[in-house]
Amino acid sequence: MEFSAKANIIDGVAPMLILLLLASPAAAQDPKLKDNYLRNIEVCNGSDRTSLEARINGCTALIDAGQGTTTALAIAYNNRGNAYTAKGDYDRAIQDFDQSTNLNPTYAKPFNNRGAAYLRKGEYDLAIKALDEAIKLNPNYGGAFANRAGAYLKKNEYDRAARDYDEAIRLESNLEAVWNGRCWTRAILGALQAALEDCTKALQSEPNNAAAYDSRGLIYLKMGQLGAAIDDYSSALRLDPRLASALYGRGLAKLKKGDKAGSDTDISAAKTIQAKVGDDFTRYGVQ
Repeated sequence: MEFSAKANIIDGVAPMLILLLLASPAAAQDPKLKDNYLRNIEVCNGSDRTSLEARINGCTALIDAGQGTTTALAIAYNNRGNAYTAKGDYDRAIQDFDQSTNLNPTYAKPFNNRGAAYLRKGEYDLAIKALDEAIKLNPNYGGAFANRAGAYLKKNEYDRAARDYDEAIRLESNLEAVWNGRCWTRAILGALQAALEDCTKALQSEPNNAAAYDSRGLIYLKMGQLGAAIDDYSSALRLDPRLASALYGRGLAKLKKGDKAGSDTDISAAKTIQAKVGDDFTRYGVQ
């Protein structure tokens, strides 16, 4: 499994946006303005499965009104930043998270979300710096530990990633992607039995998770259980046919079983998708 930065934890809305309404004398006196304000609050909060564009517009209306408390405006910037992140507009998202933290330097969520945006941009050191601050503000922030683990994974700092996944699971064991993240990390580090247990938990909660099958395939490959590795890699590829690590891993397993033709097909396809996938497997301790 090539760790996906999009598996990170975005921490979102907060009901404190009602402070915007309470801080607006005009809205309090005019029923129509009050209705508009309430609607913008709901939309900025992402209620009713509103579209990303509507959420951005709702948050922008609240910000531009300039009538909320500092705390509430920090939340509005954070929520708009999350919508920009979801759109893939990471630079605008980071600008909003910067505004949020400037308004309220003790607000941990935008530090976490800024870290997640930097992680998705591939700027791992900046991600870690932001996540360090989120954890400093809230030492029980499981999502921030999970995101920092993902950044350490991307930097190939597996021991640090494993420690952060341990902490994330201790704090919030139901977070998306933490079990598979730790499974993958442990598989690389060679703690295979513990990794297998983590992958089993990941698949119990998300039976259609291609990355978890891919992770477990690596474990079985390292254990020499080639048939099981091929089965898991094939399951991963049914869910995500262009998962290069699964193609390459299955190719290695086939080669070790004596199926050179099948191996060549898989490995060639993997390298077409990701040219240096073989270097990754060498780093994982598999050749």
